[in-house]
Amino acid sequence: MLKSIPEFQQTFLPLGGREAGPVTARKVSLKEQLTVFDEFETATRIFPTRYEAPTGGAQEVQTYVNEFWTAKQRAAHSLHEVSYRACFKPQLPRFFIDRLTEPGDVVYDPFMGRGTTPLEAALAGRVPMACDINPLSISLLKPRLNPPDLTDVETRLHELELRDHDDYPEDLLVFYHLETLREIAALKKYLLMRQARGELDGVDEWIRMVALNRLTGHSPGFFSVYTLPPNQATSAVAQRKINAKRNQVPPRRHVREIILKKARNLLKDCDPATRQTLARVGSNALLVTHPAASTPEIPPDAVSLVVTSPPFLDVVDYAGDNWLRCWFLGIDPKMVAITVPRKLDIWQSAMTEVFRELHRILKPGGHVAFEVGEVRGGSIKLEEAVLPSGIRAGLHPELVLINDQEFTKTANCWGVDNRAKGTNTNRIVLFQKRA
Repeated sequence: MLKSIPEFQQTFLPLGGREAGPVTARKVSLKEQLTVFDEFETATRIFPTRYEAPTGGAQEVQTYVNEFWTAKQRAAHSLHEVSYRACFKPQLPRFFIDRLTEPGDVVYDPFMGRGTTPLEAALAGRVPMACDINPLSISLLKPRLNPPDLTDVETRLHELELRDHDDYPEDLLVFYHLETLREIAALKKYLLMRQARGELDGVDEWIRMVALNRLTGHSPGFFSVYTLPPNQATSAVAQRKINAKRNQVPPRRHVREIILKKARNLLKDCDPATRQTLARVGSNALLVTHPAASTPEIPPDAVSLVVTSPPFLDVVDYAGDNWLRCWFLGIDPKMVAITVPRKLDIWQSAMTEVFRELHRILKPGGHVAFEVGEVRGGSIKLEEAVLPSGIRAGLHPELVLINDQEFTKTANCWGVDNRAKGTNTNRIVLFQKRA
């Protein structure tokens, strides 16, 4: 059960291990910090962003553009190395966590996805809270807030009987060797049986999380034949075309070995200081499966900082990307009502309702860092659209931050020119709940 927030903050121990952030963060305003920021040897550009005020007429807010965090791959804690479509780098939430919160504060993400914000918050000694309408998200995040010892994972894997399986969709043989698919089906059966009996423990949850992230990919480190990157499961029909084009057949993969290898990589940065920090905050974590606009479990005035990224119109098919993971979890993806409005005005209305809920749970003086990206080749800049939504909900716009840098390895895989198509930049609108 979550302690009352004041009680937890009073009993919180000093943060061990990783640095808590800039020592000047509480003395200098964020705007001043952004103005003089030059960590990557470039000067911040500042200009106004104009938007239509809810009451009519044009308004503007200052916008700060720079490379505010590194574009390097795998520059964060190893526990983050879990694939999920359209997730941002851990450096994004960390940038705001360091500057706008203190150890023991509550940090929340209403669209958690793979759990980047709550995990980074926990690693920084903050209390993580998170929500997602897809139950897959809790399966991806919860085990990483309380990681097991590698020896316990290895022991459990060797205890598993991977020949006891039920029927499996034959269409999946376009992804897997027959023996590999039988092992996957046996592991699925074991996990679902343990869950139904209430016997699923932390080691089981960890193994399930790792298996979810090894289902498909484009290297021998995955269960499947070469396919799309692990955050985008293609259909069986499309995979047949990939197999034919590449003249490939699914090779034999060994499920135990692949899970153990990935577990080892995920746990490589879990030193005693990291485990101590996660243990302090992990028991107070609150993870819920709800629409983002309705989270009754979270009390009013509890959250110091929200860092999140909502669905961006029709850019990403979250349900389609995760159909295979849902199969492994025994979830019908059609029952997960992930709403991705295709029209801007409907998207704005949905975000206004989310902001109203965020206003309720934010404590006075708390902030919302709302990452909205850039969609449709730059023809729509969602920061201009989201500003009125936050204002309608009673939040005050503080600034817009644009992190401008080379884009990701996944986008390069698709051959997308970052300056011509797709999400070019991290575009974050920062709101505050005024007292």
